[in-house]
Amino acid sequence: MQPPLTTVNQHDHVAAAAYLMKHAGTTALMVMDAQNGQPVGIITDADITRAIADGKDANDTWVDAVMTTRPAVNTTTSIRDTAKIMTARHLRHLPVASDSGLLGVADIIDVCRALISATQR
Repeated sequence: MQPPLTTVNQHDHVAAAAYLMKHAGTTALMVMDAQNGQPVGIITDADITRAIADGKDANDTWVDAVMTTRPAVNTTTSIRDTAKIMTARHLRHLPVASDSGLLGVADIIDVCRALISATQR
């Protein structure tokens, strides 16, 4: 798991999310519920690309209209179960949360490394 990615509010514009991605050097932002601080989804470069290809204006479209709603795993979720979720839903990033909020993000590289490490023991 990596520390939390840059976050964006679900009611921010897609253009703001794209700007944050560019300047953070990332391809995904965690989308947070401003009221409870819990992750409600993720917006990726692929989500933004699909929205623009569908004719949406990034300056007039809210993040929650194009984000991908994702389940967050918790610290007790096994690497195998995380890999199953990511594979079944074709995800490259998966939030890791606790009752206190977002702890970090597991990405596909993290999961692959952990699985390789587990098989080499």
